[in-house]
Amino acid sequence: MPRPRRTQISIEDTPWYHAVSRCVRKAWLTGVDPNTGQSYEHRRNWVEFQLLKLGAIFAIDIAAYAVMSNHLHLVLRIDIELANSWTDREVVEQWHLLFKGTELTQRFAKGELVEEVNLTLLRHSIAQYRSRLSDISWFMRCLNEPIARMANKEDNCTGRFWEGRFKSQALLDEAAVLTCMAYVDLNPIRAKMALIPEKSDYTSIQARIKAALKGEQPKALLPFMGNEKQDQPKGVNFELQDYLQLVDETGRIIRDDKRGSISASTSKILNRLNISPGNWIKMTSDFGKIFHGPVGTTQELTNYCDHLQKRRRHFAKCCKYLEDG
Repeated sequence: MPRPRRTQISIEDTPWYHAVSRCVRKAWLTGVDPNTGQSYEHRRNWVEFQLLKLGAIFAIDIAAYAVMSNHLHLVLRIDIELANSWTDREVVEQWHLLFKGTELTQRFAKGELVEEVNLTLLRHSIAQYRSRLSDISWFMRCLNEPIARMANKEDNCTGRFWEGRFKSQALLDEAAVLTCMAYVDLNPIRAKMALIPEKSDYTSIQARIKAALKGEQPKALLPFMGNEKQDQPKGVNFELQDYLQLVDETGRIIRDDKRGSISASTSKILNRLNISPGNWIKMTSDFGKIFHGPVGTTQELTNYCDHLQKRRRHFAKCCKYLEDG
């Protein structure tokens, strides 16, 4: 039986999560349906536009994404500090970018006087909105529902477009985060939708490469901090150039379907993570097959399970891929 979402997401243990949504009824999110020959490629733009829009509204950072033919991969970071730092008015204004709210919140946002008898109700709404704006389930709901409505309208049908539940995986340490990001960024290459990362349309790796050519990082994505850590309030704790080179070399090995090797200059990021090149290729090729639950070292997994009072350490044997450096 699927576990309740509250038993899978624990901010106290990690703010990082891998989320996957899949289409149902043989629906095609994007690309060309081999059964009918009809192209749905334009829907990729729908997804990316809505995704990046939500990244600017929610207190949730987008670290990686890939829009595939019938599913969507995301690596997200919950920024609970940002959500708690917003003023009451900022919370309401952010929420109103997505929903109408209530008459009380509309009046509050306009600066109108709210009667004392209504203050408790107003505070309750604000607290609820603040919580939802840092909630991955609400993020995925606001991403998937508009796309489903647009797709159903285009297909002239009703009913579910996405599976009822999206898959959520806790990423418990740096190695898990970076491995999952690379796995997501390399999805189109493994699926033979692209030859090289910069040609992987509607992915975070393509956006990062385009920005890097200009000496920048995409504003809509969580940045890599590297040596600029002191100047960056938050981000991925690695050098951007190291990550791009590592993904590029890994992608070429996977695409060529041969053993290949990671260069000595690039392997330093794997040394820091204590991951062997062989395990790195295996994990970035088969992450979804290897890991079906929380991802991290044995100790991180134990701490996570203890905190959530999980009696069984499911998939603990898979931790060896993150520990056999």
